[in-house]
Amino acid sequence: MNALKFHWHLPQGGERQGASRGHQDSLEVTGLPDVEHRLRFCRRAEELGIDSLLTAFDWARPDPILLASALGLATEKIKFIIAYRSGLIGPTSFVQQLNTLSTLINGRFSLNIVAGEQPDEQHCFGDWLPHDERYARTEEFLAVCNAMWRRDGPVNFTGKYYKVEGARINTPFIAPDRTSPEIFIAGNSAQSQAVAMSEGTLWMRMADRPEAMRAKGESVLAAGKELGVRCSIIGGRTRGEALEKAYALVAEKRDGFNDAATEREFMRKSDSVNVRATYELAETEWLTPWLWTGAVRTHGAPAVAIIGSPREIAEGIEELAAAGITQFIFGGWPKLETMEFFGEQVLPLVRQPIRQPKEAAAAL
Repeated sequence: MNALKFHWHLPQGGERQGASRGHQDSLEVTGLPDVEHRLRFCRRAEELGIDSLLTAFDWARPDPILLASALGLATEKIKFIIAYRSGLIGPTSFVQQLNTLSTLINGRFSLNIVAGEQPDEQHCFGDWLPHDERYARTEEFLAVCNAMWRRDGPVNFTGKYYKVEGARINTPFIAPDRTSPEIFIAGNSAQSQAVAMSEGTLWMRMADRPEAMRAKGESVLAAGKELGVRCSIIGGRTRGEALEKAYALVAEKRDGFNDAATEREFMRKSDSVNVRATYELAETEWLTPWLWTGAVRTHGAPAVAIIGSPREIAEGIEELAAAGITQFIFGGWPKLETMEFFGEQVLPLVRQPIRQPKEAAAAL
């Protein structure tokens, strides 16, 4: 089995405590790169042993490639998961940008390719394709990118969405252990799974019961690809303390914003299978004794949370690992404090052999 990797969601500079997503009247604050604030977070993540930080993509955030460039040049070990969408630029230009970035930060990044979650936002970026066609375009986009990364010679490709002739880039992709970046395909649809199997290295989904994730991911594993999960961490010294934090999170009022109404409207407009499936899961508050959906309808689909004491959270991660999950993208509230809790108290437990004998676990 591949070694487990643990990533974290890079905070959005200036965002409100617990905020679920950007608001139009907060664009002036949240749209700023705020490199200094994020750099402190990056350096702490390095110290804690976090593998990568997700630089997310939407209208409310800075460009993730430029942000990863600035942060990567100022750090030494931490990697970045660069979220991006097909259809924004051509595949040749995309490879040129990423190959250049690889030479600057020694290949310390992977890709999280998302086909889009909401038609309104896609229209904002000039993309009018429906859900299924966005994935079809993504598959063509990555087919050209992967052909260029294989460096078998100039690339010729003719598809429905892209046509390139003699495509080549003189700047190579440089990394100590790879000839191309890892490619996470995010989604929960049959289309996203197919793209992950054909052009990606990993299928990334929102959290669900371990048995459900295993069942849906079997064909991905059989194709030699990895499974990943994105969710949140809510922890405390005891389960009771973690529960207090969880229920306080959804109960607090934040600057007059109605996050539940915001999420309902986002879900109503979304054509993402991942978003809708997770919102439906939230009809059941506890999917397992440690997997909680209570914050999904105020904080969004990634708020499905592994909750409990350090040992309980570690055991939940072990159950997901036993279901075939090898890469995890976590987040939490407060953001830095939760990452420190995970790195200091949970990660050492997870790094121990999975499924310890009962007598050894009892001694802990």
